[in-house]
Amino acid sequence: MVDGGGEPESSDSLRTFGAVLQALREHQGLSREELGDLVRFSKHTVASVELGRRMPDLVLVERAEEVLGNTGALRRAFPKLARQPGLAAWFRRWAGLETSAITLYTYECRLIPGLLQPEVYARTLFTNQLPPLDDEQIEAQWIARAERQRLLRERPNTAFGFILEEHLFRRHTGGAEVTAELIDHVLKVAGLRNVEIQIMPTEQENHAGLDGPMQLLETPETQWFAYCEGQRAGLLMSDPKEVSVLQRRYARMRSQALTLTDSVSLLQRMRGDV
Repeated sequence: MVDGGGEPESSDSLRTFGAVLQALREHQGLSREELGDLVRFSKHTVASVELGRRMPDLVLVERAEEVLGNTGALRRAFPKLARQPGLAAWFRRWAGLETSAITLYTYECRLIPGLLQPEVYARTLFTNQLPPLDDEQIEAQWIARAERQRLLRERPNTAFGFILEEHLFRRHTGGAEVTAELIDHVLKVAGLRNVEIQIMPTEQENHAGLDGPMQLLETPETQWFAYCEGQRAGLLMSDPKEVSVLQRRYARMRSQALTLTDSVSLLQRMRGDV
C-alpha cells in the first residue's frame, strides 16, 4: 500500500478541544479578540483553534488556563489531541509509527534529517520556508521537531541508522556558526549506543540512493514500512515488495558510505574547517 496526502486536516479531538476552549471563553464573557489579547495570540489563531482547524501549542494552552479560571480542562486535554503541532497530515502516520519502532533507518541528500537537527539549524530552515511562516508557526514547528527528537534518548532499544551526504555539511546552511553547532550536535548524537551515523562522501561517484531520500522502519511485530518525502507530500509504503527494494538499496549504501569511525573523523575535520 502507498499512502499520500496533502494539507493537515482537522480531527474529532481538535474540534472537541476547540469547543471546550470556546465554552470556557464565553463563560468568562470574553470575545475571541479579548482572549487573544490576554494570551498574546491573534484573534484569528483563537478562532482557528476553537473551530478545530489548528493545533494549539503548549504556550497558548498554559496562558489560556490562567485566563480562563485554571480549570485544568485544557491542560489535561492537550496531550490527547490526535494531531501534533507542526506535523503535516501526510507525515502524521509515519510519525506515529516512529514512536514504537524497533529499527529506523534514514538516508538524506537534501538537508539534515529532523531527528538530528539542533534548534539553530531547524529554525534557519523554518525562517526560510516559502510561503513564509509567522512566529507562531515557527514555534509550533520547532516544538514538534524537539518532541520527535526525544525518541533518540527515550528509546534506547531502538536502532537508529543515518546515512548523510557529505555536502549537507559542506553547504554551511545558516552560516559558519550554525554549521559548527550542527556538526557538534551530530557528533554528540553519534556517541549514543543506539545511533549509527555514516557519511556518504562526495567522492563516491555512484551509489544506490541516487533516486532520492528514504526512510525505513521496523515495528515490534517485525513489519517493515518505508517513507519517501517530496516537496509538498510524502509516500508511506507497506507493500513488502516495494519496501524490499528500498531495503536492498539502503543495505548497499551502508557498504558504499564511510565506516562509522571514518564518518566521525570526517565530521571532526569539517568542524575544524568551519
